[in-house]
Amino acid sequence: MNVPNHVAIIMDGNGRWAKSKGMPRNYGHLKGSANVEKIVQTASDMGVKYLTVYAFSTENWNRPEEEVSALMGLMRDYLKTCIRKAPKNNMRVRILGSRDGLSEEIRALIDELEETTKIYTKINFQIAINYGSRDEILRAVRKIAADTAGGTLKTEDITAETFSSYLDTHDIPDPDLLIRTSGESRISNFLLWQLAYTELYFTDVPWPAFTKKELTKAIEDFNTRQRRFGKL
Repeated sequence: MNVPNHVAIIMDGNGRWAKSKGMPRNYGHLKGSANVEKIVQTASDMGVKYLTVYAFSTENWNRPEEEVSALMGLMRDYLKTCIRKAPKNNMRVRILGSRDGLSEEIRALIDELEETTKIYTKINFQIAINYGSRDEILRAVRKIAADTAGGTLKTEDITAETFSSYLDTHDIPDPDLLIRTSGESRISNFLLWQLAYTELYFTDVPWPAFTKKELTKAIEDFNTRQRRFGKL
């Protein structure tokens, strides 16, 4: 089986999964967070070199304050877990998204995590936190405009590759496969530039119930696709 080099996942359905079991939404987020660790290990064992997950979007700030607070608490705890387990898993972790709006504690944990894991090579794990692709693109445009105005970048030298170098994913290959769980068939402002030639896979299975078997099914489906990268 041809394993994609880079898999991206929109982890959807925590709240609906919890509701189906008569539990509060935050219970779903707790179980969803626990499942991230399992899927990262599974992907690594299968030979995936890059795994990117959509953990908290710029739009998620609009959720009820109690839910946002719980999500931030889970995020803090998971970052600490990553710091502790990354050496054993030989896992490099990078965070995509804006640091604006994040607490000082979470920003410090992100810095520590990225610094301490940069030497690891088995799997590259990207977590999108306070991430929105339109926001990412706007931030890139502002940086390009500033560099052009400052004389460090010429307008005629701006290419697709140049633009990519200003994105949060500047040294990460584009995803080969995007998976979205829980039945929705949209990409929700996630990696808009990077998904130009990515294969899309949608499943009704909610994220807390997404297992190795489900990941294997997604990759098997990926293997049925004819990858042409925009060429006829």
